[in-house]
Amino acid sequence: MSAGQPDTTGSDAGQPDTTGSDAGQPDTTGSDAGQPHTHGQDSGASPAPAGEPPRHVTSSDAPAGPGNDARLAREGRRAQTSGREAQLTSSGLRPGWTTGACAAAAARAAWSALHTGDFPDPVEVELPAGRRPAFALTFEQLGDDTAMAAITKDAGDDPDVTDGAVIRATVERGRPGSGITFRAGSGVGTVTRPGLPLAVGEPAINPVPRTYIAENLAAADRSVGGNGSPDVVLTLSIDDGEQIAQRTWNPKIGILGGLSVLGTTGVVVPYSCSAWIASIHEGIDVARADGASHAAACTGSTSQRIARGLYPDVELLDMGDFAGAVLKYLHSHPLPRLTICGGFAKMSKLANGYLDLHSHRTRVDQEQLARLAREGGGDDELVAAVGAAHTASQAYQLSHDAGIELGDLVARAAARQAAITVDAPIDIEVICTDRAGTIIGRSPFTAAAH
Repeated sequence: MSAGQPDTTGSDAGQPDTTGSDAGQPDTTGSDAGQPHTHGQDSGASPAPAGEPPRHVTSSDAPAGPGNDARLAREGRRAQTSGREAQLTSSGLRPGWTTGACAAAAARAAWSALHTGDFPDPVEVELPAGRRPAFALTFEQLGDDTAMAAITKDAGDDPDVTDGAVIRATVERGRPGSGITFRAGSGVGTVTRPGLPLAVGEPAINPVPRTYIAENLAAADRSVGGNGSPDVVLTLSIDDGEQIAQRTWNPKIGILGGLSVLGTTGVVVPYSCSAWIASIHEGIDVARADGASHAAACTGSTSQRIARGLYPDVELLDMGDFAGAVLKYLHSHPLPRLTICGGFAKMSKLANGYLDLHSHRTRVDQEQLARLAREGGGDDELVAAVGAAHTASQAYQLSHDAGIELGDLVARAAARQAAITVDAPIDIEVICTDRAGTIIGRSPFTAAAH
């Protein structure tokens, strides 16, 4: 098992990977989750008159509460934790490690042993955000030309189907100049359909884990006297991975033969809906107390970076998957302006009226994307192709190639749904991003002029 606890300072991360199962299903008790919200149903406040355009709100519009409270603003700035960090400080749940983190540690240990004859145990690994945990080895095997190290995944208190899985990394020297070659061993899936962030035929080792696995192999190479650019063939395997994968979405989205190697930060953050939602509410209270005029509700670190780049002084809300927690609370605790920023697939769910964007509880509706493509001027052939797409990203790419900007259409539809849900005079825009952190869709603010 992995030694020690994750360093949660400054956690977390990017948008959850949906091509596998490094995230368990949150406890949905009392959550703002799941079903489309109907106009004005949660509030006793009067809605704006029909047809009246949204307008700026001021402190006089806000109900009694924490708005423009200087003391709360000062205390909140000192004490506020948000989103993923709140999971660990408020819920008391124990975090764990992703398959990507385990694979990086196993690969690092195996490459060191191939050159020195000794396996570092525990092996320290470098992960995003400066984390440096150490992992104990479960198995090790050294041959003449290969080395294998294995680590047992500890998912902490998250109900992850891969908790306890054994991740094995086998390394052998590659031909000079070949760099790092990733291969899928037993229990690791292979991509068989387009639309995922990996090409068809590639092992299902996601791009971000590939990056930090490569960085750890480079560090291991330097530690044994190399130049930090190793030529290595790395085969990742997961014991019983093909059977475990039947409990994930992998077979449905065209990843066959096993699990995906996932993890944008290397850390599995257990969900506590109540802790996360409370932190969102606290963030809004602090923003209001500080007299803020604009907040950005973001699904992860990538969208936070985009929002901060566009609006340097914006108040960031770590929304995660809880769009409903943001919008319903803003109904009675309004701010003048709201930006919602997240991945295209998640924003398509919001456009469909879903307030819980988690991949285990709501799915992308390809028929809805097809309808939007038609509304944007797509012909019958494109509409049929979008409706049959395996993933949201494939639907986007098909539309983009045909000159239909599906990202903008999704953003506009999501902004309309958000305005219906918030049911308050707040100016709202929605920004859609791709996995690389590029803006691929954006709506105008719901008010015409600023």
